[in-house]
Amino acid sequence: MNLRHLFELSPKNKLIAELAWDGASLFGALIFAFWVRLGMDSWQMQVSDWLVISLNTAVTLGLLYLCGHYRQVIRYIGYKAVNIALLVMAFSVLFLYVASVVFDELMPNSVPIIYWFLASFCILAPRVLMQISAQSQSFKMREKCLIFGAAEAGRSLVQTLKAGNDLQPVAFIDDKKQYRGKVIQGLKVGKREDIPYYIERYGVTKMLLAVHHTSSVRRKELIVELEPYAIELLSIPNIQDILSGKSSIGELREIRIEELLGREPVPPIVELLDINIRDKNVMVTGAGGSIGSELCRQIAKSAPKKIVLYELSEFNLYQIENELKSLYTDMELVPVLASIQDTEMLRNTVQLNDIQTIYHAAAYKHVPMVESNPLAGIRNNVFGTSNVALVAAEFDVEKFVLISTDKAVRPTNIMGATKRFAELYIQGIAELGFSTEFAIVRFGNVLGSSGSVVPLFTKQIQAGGPITVTHPDITRYFMTIPEAAQLVIQAGAMGSNGEVFVLDMGESVKIVDLAKKMAHLMGHELKTADNPIGDIELKISGLRPGEKLYEELLIDDADTTTQHSRIMGADETKLAFEDVILLFDELNRLLLNNDAGGAKELLITAPLSYTPAIH
Repeated sequence: MNLRHLFELSPKNKLIAELAWDGASLFGALIFAFWVRLGMDSWQMQVSDWLVISLNTAVTLGLLYLCGHYRQVIRYIGYKAVNIALLVMAFSVLFLYVASVVFDELMPNSVPIIYWFLASFCILAPRVLMQISAQSQSFKMREKCLIFGAAEAGRSLVQTLKAGNDLQPVAFIDDKKQYRGKVIQGLKVGKREDIPYYIERYGVTKMLLAVHHTSSVRRKELIVELEPYAIELLSIPNIQDILSGKSSIGELREIRIEELLGREPVPPIVELLDINIRDKNVMVTGAGGSIGSELCRQIAKSAPKKIVLYELSEFNLYQIENELKSLYTDMELVPVLASIQDTEMLRNTVQLNDIQTIYHAAAYKHVPMVESNPLAGIRNNVFGTSNVALVAAEFDVEKFVLISTDKAVRPTNIMGATKRFAELYIQGIAELGFSTEFAIVRFGNVLGSSGSVVPLFTKQIQAGGPITVTHPDITRYFMTIPEAAQLVIQAGAMGSNGEVFVLDMGESVKIVDLAKKMAHLMGHELKTADNPIGDIELKISGLRPGEKLYEELLIDDADTTTQHSRIMGADETKLAFEDVILLFDELNRLLLNNDAGGAKELLITAPLSYTPAIH
């Protein structure tokens, strides 16, 4: 019977086996002690001898049981359990001395001492050997990891991992000199330069960040510094979540790419967040989309009177409504399942709910999809936007904010051209003197949004590759979804006359570098011409229809500062609304005739700076 069979015995059978072994050990050890001391020939067993030996065995087993010896899990036996057993054996020796006097037994003083050593060895040695064997087997089978941070959080994590069956910590890594070279909880504390050594020696595949009291800036620096080692980075939960009981220290999470690309967030200007939302009836079109849903979350934090969730996708609408309901039980939520192309539904919704603020996030945004379906993209992005804007003006909505994109700047695809057309329409209608204030907010790619390269790369890496990048030199601006939503709300509050606001997206990111960083964070190496031993292949698939190599945020390279450090006001050339309407009517005629070619040609000739990409 191997160890696995022993460990799989029922608790009752395990207890019987342990009692049988310990009883035989106690009984045999005392007999052997007599034989060693008196010799096998000279010692004649008397009835009193058998009585003392039997009684001692029973009493000692009883003491072991009462002291919890048989409640110990053998594979996790510790020093405390060993000490208890040795103490019980000392009482057993004392019992022998007393029994020898009571029963007038001839027992040399050395017999109980020999018995103590022998019985203790027979009882404890098999248990310790089984523990060592089980731990050795467990060590071999578990996935090896390093723990960054030898302070309290790291030590607590070690205890949690040792009690589990998945990860086996092999060492601490810490930058602090006070821990260097020390051994904590059986693990050596190494420096960062030792990481390659541990990876090679133990086959380490994961690094667990156990750093609680670290600023987000320092945390990001740490992630950046550890990313090149190409072992999967995981992190313990936030200390507040652990203290509140929401999470335990062993609940590890993956390091998100946002923690590498995102910047230190600038605190929002509360007045700008609240001015169009607090105690107001707010409507979000495209409420279930990536940006729309995050807008709803941020809006809900500013205590509106009501949020109208206007969404075409039933599933997306269901998800965002349920999420907000669970978080804000007293807030009035109105889900509306409808298209922005349905003017009557828009009018009824805005009128019945007395809407005061509209965030227009509903749009078809996937470049290749709109390129393949140009008429649908035009109907939704141009005419849908005009529907929402006209209804806002008709019912004196206080604020209308159009969420645009960097792809509207000198567009090379139909999606970007439709968004630029929508911008011109909003800029034009804002000049007509309606009481509604109109604003436009333009930004680039949002990390984690639907269609974003980040979730695509994640799926490709999890599937073992290949990672597909359209061009080795392609770059994009990135921003986190919460940051984008907050800045949209604040920028929208500043606009009143069709101004275009541009969000500061920081430095553009090379997509190939992004793929490499994501692969490293997930414990892989890219296989390239420079690194043929990598385990994830990178394929260049070629630019997609309408795709740009580089994105821009400004048309005329003219911007003005605002009260927010991350928001610029773009001073761009506008088109008279009469000219916009002429183009609008002609575009409508082409749509009615289902003339996709003519519609595309009109977008090219219109003053949108649209030049279709040729790949």
